[in-house]
Amino acid sequence: MKQNSLVNLAIIMDGNGRWAKERGLSRSAGHEKGAETIRDITEYCSKHNTIKTLTLYAFSTENWKRPKLEVDFLMKLLEKYLEREFETYKKFDIKFETIGDLSKFSTKLQKKIENVKNETKNNQKLTQILALNYGSRDEIIRAVNKLIKQNIEITEKNISSALDTPYSDIDLLIRTSGEQRMSNFLLWQTIYSELFFTPTLWPDFTSQELDDIINEYYEIDRKFGGL
Repeated sequence: MKQNSLVNLAIIMDGNGRWAKERGLSRSAGHEKGAETIRDITEYCSKHNTIKTLTLYAFSTENWKRPKLEVDFLMKLLEKYLEREFETYKKFDIKFETIGDLSKFSTKLQKKIENVKNETKNNQKLTQILALNYGSRDEIIRAVNKLIKQNIEITEKNISSALDTPYSDIDLLIRTSGEQRMSNFLLWQTIYSELFFTPTLWPDFTSQELDDIINEYYEIDRKFGGL
């Protein structure tokens, strides 16, 4: 059997709050530990032979419903993360990108995001994509409206090209924490993705577990609707 290719990997990073609660810590502590896990997983992917994009579900369009204190903390954590991880992007030749509608973020945060994008745009080993204020339905609606505004025919190919993502399909999608749902994440791009659900909470997720999942992925006979 031909080994599956793995180019586009996506992860729903779930379980920060539960990880903190189990340890009697604040949810903020869970988010901070989760940010450290992002570095470990991103470094692993940058060293992988075939992975070219790593898309991480960082903040959804629905996350605004959370308490304002938590949302404010997440915004500050994102800004701090970008400052702290800039050296990681340089060291491991990683390009930073985002998907989602950034217009709801503060001007300061938008400028920080744009600056990191510009400073890493020529890096080539891996593209790390953070989904920020992202929802798949919102993405599809924005893509269709973009085509209508440009008087471009609504076709599958044209919608795909108008989406936020720089790829058509995700090869492998992983969700941590034991939940088994998509939560409005990359619905268009995952029609034939292999889905893996692990009970491990995101702060405890390691590059070794990711490696084990990838090896299992390689053993799947992917048919894409054929025989």
